[in-house]
Amino acid sequence: MSKIPKFNLIDPSKSPFFYGYVILLMGTIGVYCSIPGQTIGVSVFTDPVKDALGLSRNQFSNAYMIGTIISSQVIGRAGVWFDRYGARYVALGATLTLATTLLLCSLSVHMSESIKHILNQDTWIVPFVLMTCLFFLLRFAGQGVLTMTSRNMIMIWFDKNRGKVNMFSSVALSFGFSSSPLWINAIIEIDGWENTWRIFAIGLLAFSVLVFLFYKNRPEEHGLLPDGASEKNLEEQEKIKIASKQFTLKEAKGTRAFWMYGLMLAFNSFFITGLTFHVVSIFASEGYPKADAISIFLPGSVVAVTISTVFNWLSDSLPLKLYLYLMLLGGILAAIGFLFLTSVIGIPFLIAGFGIMGGFFAVLNAIAWPRFYGRNHLGAITGKIMSFLILASALAPPIFSLCFSTFGSYSLVGYIGLAFLIFLVLGSLKANNPQ
Repeated sequence: MSKIPKFNLIDPSKSPFFYGYVILLMGTIGVYCSIPGQTIGVSVFTDPVKDALGLSRNQFSNAYMIGTIISSQVIGRAGVWFDRYGARYVALGATLTLATTLLLCSLSVHMSESIKHILNQDTWIVPFVLMTCLFFLLRFAGQGVLTMTSRNMIMIWFDKNRGKVNMFSSVALSFGFSSSPLWINAIIEIDGWENTWRIFAIGLLAFSVLVFLFYKNRPEEHGLLPDGASEKNLEEQEKIKIASKQFTLKEAKGTRAFWMYGLMLAFNSFFITGLTFHVVSIFASEGYPKADAISIFLPGSVVAVTISTVFNWLSDSLPLKLYLYLMLLGGILAAIGFLFLTSVIGIPFLIAGFGIMGGFFAVLNAIAWPRFYGRNHLGAITGKIMSFLILASALAPPIFSLCFSTFGSYSLVGYIGLAFLIFLVLGSLKANNPQ
């Protein structure tokens, strides 16, 4: 429950329709606004920024990796803040932090040169450390806190219809994220990378006003219940509270489902990030041109959006353990396609596999945690899961690269991934809903 005084300029209880639909819209926009802190939003800036700072590609990538790993170690604290202070203030803090960080990023060259001048040292270490710190803030505020808070807020306002509203949010975000590199690159070509980051910062400052006005913590604080029922029958509300146990993070970590679902979601982040980061090199090592490598993402996205749409809609009536095994099947298909890329089944299996994983990721990462563990400690629980995802995405590029530089092939990644998935298949046999 929030411990900060409430300032409700907009009262959800007086809305002519269920305010949860406003929450759905604002939460979806909030996740979309995290793009500047996501890999897909940062990657477009890699070449112009590293060149301007005088960093090599490896140095720039390592700064990004270190900043991401550090953010994964502290994101759990943001989950505790969410439970303690509520969605509005945590999201507001994340939005303002992300906006400030983007402004600093736009000044990174000037800051680097100033520090070099003060130290009287012309060294790559200064821009490297500077970008590591900025990447930490970008990843923590954007990919971490703003994403987690916005998604959790939506899940708290819905219960029986959680899957259906997540369907609309997931579809909108899939198209928004997949198109973002195109329009970000267009702005960079017109105004330059510095002004592009400043434009993002100004946009986030404007969005922070909407966060303060429209983000609301819990429907019960406004005399409402999830899905739009009015809080007129106190006995009904008590039954809802009794119906499900509200797990703490410590209790959740004591269940098998927490680890099996969390590790599967982390594997998805690891595999997709590594594949995306090294896709041209992976395909080139098997004799494919760059065009073939890049072409796999569009059909993969179609598979992911289709899976997400259909199974989000059905998730309110189907057991999530079925979804976990279907996601594991997708992972196994992807690993087999990865290992036998030059065979007739290689590319189709790879596309189908990572598309299936991506589709079920959008469902399970949002719906599993409130269904399994309740809403009271959702921030702490999803914060811990988010740390898994961020850490996995940070480790993927260097591990893929290490396998290739050491063995001259990416095959070891595929074999390790396949072994890990088989372990999850066996471990998930008893990963039942703790409720």
